[in-house]
Amino acid sequence: MMIAVVTGATSGMGRECAIQLWEQFKGLDEIWAIGRRKERLEQLKDFIGIPVRTFDLDLTEEKDLERLKAALTQAGLQVKFLVNAAGFGKIGNVCDLPEKDQTGMVQVNCTALTAVTTMVLPFMPQNSRILQFASSAAFLPQPGFAVYAASKAYVLSYSRALNRELKSRKIFVTAVCPGPVRTEFFDIAQTTGEIPLYKKLVMADPGKVVAKAIRDSIAGREVSVYGIWMKVFWVLAKVFPHSLILDIMEKIEYAPGKERW
Repeated sequence: MMIAVVTGATSGMGRECAIQLWEQFKGLDEIWAIGRRKERLEQLKDFIGIPVRTFDLDLTEEKDLERLKAALTQAGLQVKFLVNAAGFGKIGNVCDLPEKDQTGMVQVNCTALTAVTTMVLPFMPQNSRILQFASSAAFLPQPGFAVYAASKAYVLSYSRALNRELKSRKIFVTAVCPGPVRTEFFDIAQTTGEIPLYKKLVMADPGKVVAKAIRDSIAGREVSVYGIWMKVFWVLAKVFPHSLILDIMEKIEYAPGKERW
């Protein structure tokens, strides 16, 4: 049996990935949808024409990771696609955000992603694909979004290194690095602060971001960046000192006399 495993499948780009993978790859026998909200996972079945096995798991909990590992071991299957889309962010200064929120971002965005990837890899045959959802925030430090950006920089670096490690097995890893995307992510992020204006202006459609990510994954690309502005941002972050870019971003967002980060 050939399956796709998708974390963060209850909403946003994880949900989109589950649907689009079914639409595009008729060789899949089943989708394994992982998330914390059971009712959302059940609703996903209405949009996918093959069996969807749901796992209402908190991937920061060891016992829930063990449940997933046991299911993989017992099923006798192969994982054609692994999508790590689970993640969250909170806007705000390090000094202002609760400790639980800051450590939680690291646990979900980094630790859980690493654990699931390591767990699933033994079940992946040649010519399989891994999509790791990072962010354009990974390209440089983000004051006011410090922990989130740092966690996504980890995902980007980890994914690129893993892609090289897995070349001999013909398994391809793509770090997906979109800018702001119109999903529930920012409903959560803005509970502790407001998204900067320049990010509001470049909000992307999640369906289009996922479609490009899947195309780039099939093409074996190491990084997927959606949209011209994010591609420009990626190049600028490579070419210019980060301190200069941050100064410019700060001037764009904050008028004289307005309270800063």
